[in-house]
Amino acid sequence: MEDNIFQLQYALDTFYFLVCGALVMWMAAGFAMLEAGLVRSKNTTEILLKNVALYAVACTMYMICGYMIMYGGDLFLSTITGDGVAGAEEPATYAPSADFFFQVVFVATAMSIVSGAVAERMKLWAFLAFAVVMTGFIYPMEGSWTWGGNPVFGMYTLGDLGFSDFAGSGIVHMAGAAAALAGVILLGARKGKYGADGSVKAIPGANLPLATLGTFVLWLGWFGFNGGSVLATASVESANAVAIVFMNTNAAAAGGLIAALIVARILFGKADLTMALNGALAGLVAITAEPSTPSALQATLFGAAGGVLVVFSIVTLDKMKIDDPVGAISVHGVVGLLGLLLVPLTNDGSSFSGQLIGAATIFVWVFVASLVVWGILKAVMGIRVSEEEEYEGVDQSECGMEAYPEFVGASGSGV
Repeated sequence: MEDNIFQLQYALDTFYFLVCGALVMWMAAGFAMLEAGLVRSKNTTEILLKNVALYAVACTMYMICGYMIMYGGDLFLSTITGDGVAGAEEPATYAPSADFFFQVVFVATAMSIVSGAVAERMKLWAFLAFAVVMTGFIYPMEGSWTWGGNPVFGMYTLGDLGFSDFAGSGIVHMAGAAAALAGVILLGARKGKYGADGSVKAIPGANLPLATLGTFVLWLGWFGFNGGSVLATASVESANAVAIVFMNTNAAAAGGLIAALIVARILFGKADLTMALNGALAGLVAITAEPSTPSALQATLFGAAGGVLVVFSIVTLDKMKIDDPVGAISVHGVVGLLGLLLVPLTNDGSSFSGQLIGAATIFVWVFVASLVVWGILKAVMGIRVSEEEEYEGVDQSECGMEAYPEFVGASGSGV
């Protein structure tokens, strides 16, 4: 009887893990649609290609070496059985290959954050070369210190210091933003974005309906992102936990959108759709660090705090001439840090000092390592397209085709 119960629980938890992984995989489509909507039409094909290609690169590199670095297991060289990774001390409560699938889509999410921040002026192959290192080494290393439970360079364990990140506000989102920031600093701003007098020129996206669709897709996928991190659903306790996580994830997104919309109305005098979309995503990032312990009202307020912060962050980065076409650094980086700092308010197992040390460890490692890799790529192959190619659009120079050939001409399209 107990064996039958275990088998049923094993099957249900594995199925739940796989469904949540599929939802997170669908976030790749959300990022692709959001970014395609927020760039100019002449750069649409290239941004779509980057998103689909980085997903494939992430899956392959995490299989070859990333999973081994992060958790000590390895799908490429080891034998995976129904009882767990070969050599593991205890049998898994769900299929280990389901765990790998769930983890690999998180890696792809982190890399997707980089894509939008460096859009419209980066060479495609330089970006993909960075994706190889980011998904195969940089992300797995910081993941091994956090979710993997290993000491940071053999010195200290973040978990012992009171660091907690339930689903990855810092481990996934802030890490992706740190890599993006390093790339943007070396890459520079798009031509015409900033005037000599310090003025900021708005460069509107080509397809706001597509950006809105992308946001809804991400909102849906986030239920898998946070809900799957419960790691089980086949018991009363875990099922209740999953329900709370879903409820709080949705509440935070709603709070973030409302708050960002109101702040944008106060600052700009208009209802800004792009700020509202980023507000929803900011709310989702803010709750990701701990969606299981707040009440629904607390989750809404945490999301609202992220929505307010993201508007001011986007404006501030523009004043600093850090050109991020989709606001990824603000949404995932600045609000990712906020999410980590909110955890101790509802989770007694964490501490503010532990959260700060963990955040600093993740950011410094990813930013410095990424800066080195971007610097090497810049010296070896260059990371920015020519001024002429940027004007013509990277669709033509990098892909040789346009997303909307029947509506725009090749020369100067989408300006």
